[in-house]
Amino acid sequence: MADPRSHRLLRRALAVGCLLAAAALPAGPPPASPTDRTGPTVLRVLQMNLCNSGRAACFSGRSLHRATEVIGTEAPDLVTLNEICRDDVAVLERVFATVHTGRRVVSAFQAAGDRPSGGDTRCRNGQPYGVGLLTRARTSDTARAVYRGIHPTQDLADPEERAWLCVDVDAVLLACTTHLAATGYAVALAQCRHLLDTILPPIRRRSGYVPVLLSGDLNLRAGGDPDVRSCVPSGHQRIDDGARQHVVATTDVGLCCRRSVPMHGATDHPGLLATLRIDGGRPTT
Repeated sequence: MADPRSHRLLRRALAVGCLLAAAALPAGPPPASPTDRTGPTVLRVLQMNLCNSGRAACFSGRSLHRATEVIGTEAPDLVTLNEICRDDVAVLERVFATVHTGRRVVSAFQAAGDRPSGGDTRCRNGQPYGVGLLTRARTSDTARAVYRGIHPTQDLADPEERAWLCVDVDAVLLACTTHLAATGYAVALAQCRHLLDTILPPIRRRSGYVPVLLSGDLNLRAGGDPDVRSCVPSGHQRIDDGARQHVVATTDVGLCCRRSVPMHGATDHPGLLATLRIDGGRPTT
């Protein structure tokens, strides 16, 4: 039998390699100049944790259907997804496309790791399980980069290795999601700090200092122990659903208008809807 420590080392190497490979992708179009983008860009951001693995106690079998209803009704510009199966992204992408006709829909998925096997965590239906993101692009030929990886710090009592995912949206926003450790709050705090302090800043620099948005289930609360606010760096702002889902953004954008979206018992988290305003011209730091 292979040494489990070898699997862990291999996964860490793959995660680092994935980040380096993403950084080596073609740079794509330059960030928009003031003449390229004179008016504000307003994006409605929807965060949902669907608890759709089929393995957790919160699984209802109805969350994917409810998510299609919410996307169809709210017509968000950006959707971040936690606790989903890989094919859930394709289902929701089709609905997302119907409310954004004439725009290219961009989707991405990142599986959580599975420590015992060294592979992906799996849903009960056998599909990879993890986090996803949906957004729209201005044109069909807009180049974009996807960045993804596994957090270097994990709760060793949990076989699931938590993941993160980012998409460069039209060179005006770096949109990210993650689902942090649920079985160890100190681990969740370490993951949050490392993502915001270490992983995202170099990606942001490569993207031309575009604004950064992180939306997801951080499994930390404002006023909790530990407090989620202790992992939010200076130069960032945050809103939440009153519990563990948060939207964190750099302060070079406007972040407002938090609203909970009922999921009617389909999952154990409400949807979290927020509005992001990016002023005309290239954002500065």
